[in-house]
Amino acid sequence: MTKYIKVIVIFLSFVFFTGCAYIHIPLLPTVQSLKEQEIEGKGSAKILMMDISGFISEREKEGALLGDVKPSMVAQVREALQKAQHDPAVAGVIFRINSPGGTVTAADIIHHEIVRFKERKKIPVYACITSIGASGGYYIAAATDEITVHPTAITGSFAVILMSLNVEGLMGKIGVNEVTFKSGDKKDLLSPFRAATPEEKQIVQTMINQLHKRFVDTILARPGNTLSRKEVETLADGRIYTAEQALAVKIIDRIGYLDDVITRMKQQIKVEDAKIITYARSGSYKGTIYSGSSTEPSRMMSLLAGGSVFDSFAETQFMYVWKP
Repeated sequence: MTKYIKVIVIFLSFVFFTGCAYIHIPLLPTVQSLKEQEIEGKGSAKILMMDISGFISEREKEGALLGDVKPSMVAQVREALQKAQHDPAVAGVIFRINSPGGTVTAADIIHHEIVRFKERKKIPVYACITSIGASGGYYIAAATDEITVHPTAITGSFAVILMSLNVEGLMGKIGVNEVTFKSGDKKDLLSPFRAATPEEKQIVQTMINQLHKRFVDTILARPGNTLSRKEVETLADGRIYTAEQALAVKIIDRIGYLDDVITRMKQQIKVEDAKIITYARSGSYKGTIYSGSSTEPSRMMSLLAGGSVFDSFAETQFMYVWKP
C-alpha cells in the first residue's frame, strides 16, 4: 500500500509545481489480456498448459489491493481456449487440475468449453490431476481425452451438495423475530430463519437428483469410458478415491506425473520436443511446469483484501465440490 501512497504524493507534487491542468495516471491496476509465456522446451510445436486451481466459480475474483477485479476462472478458460484456437502452432493442451470442485454451473460451462474447443481445433486435450481433482474438478477432466492422476492425488466425490443454515433457534434465544412477506408459500424456500417443510425438502432433493444424473451422464460420455450406467451410479455416491483405487475402478486412464503426460502428448502429436507454454497476465511468472497457478490469489492476500476462506460457502448454491 505504501507504494501507492508514494505514487499519489509524486503525482500531486508534479501537478502543483508544473501547473499542469490535466494529467491522466491510472492509479488502479487494469486487467491485461492473456499473453503467451514460455515455460520450457523448444521446437515449433506448442503444448499449452492451463490451470484449474482452487474453487471453481463463474464469479470474478477480487484482487488483493484497491478493489481490483480479475476475470473468473470460467472467463479465463474461455479466453485461453479462444487464443489457442487461433494459434496454428498449438498442437495440444494439458489441463493441470488441483481443485476440490466448485459450483455446478461453473464446472459445467468449463466442461462445455473444452468439448467445443476439441470439436473446432481437433487436437489432443489431456488432464493431469496433481493433488486433488474431486467433484467439479473431475467433471472438467471428463471432457478431456485422457485423465492422468499423480500417484498421491485424490479424485472422485461424484455427487451434488447444497448447504443451508438454519438459525431459527438461535434467533429465538436472543429475542429476534424474522418477518417475511411473500406472494407464494415457497418464495422463501431454504430460508435460514425457518425449518424447511417435507414438501420443500423433496423439491430440493429432486433438483439435486437431476444434477447428480447430469454428473453420471458426463462420466459415461467421457472419451474412453468402459463403465456401464449401473457401475458409475455405484461409484457416484460421493466417496473419494486414491489414484490406485481410481485406476482399478476405471474412472481414470493412468497414474503418472505431469512430465509423463507431456511425454505422452509429444508422442501423440509426433514430435521429439515441443515448447511448453501457458497464457498469463502481466506480472505473473512461471519458471517450470510445476510453478503455481496465477489464476487464484493467495489465501493470505485474500484475507488482506477483506475476504474469507469461507466466502465460497457463504451462500446457498448447488455445488459439485468435495467439502469434508
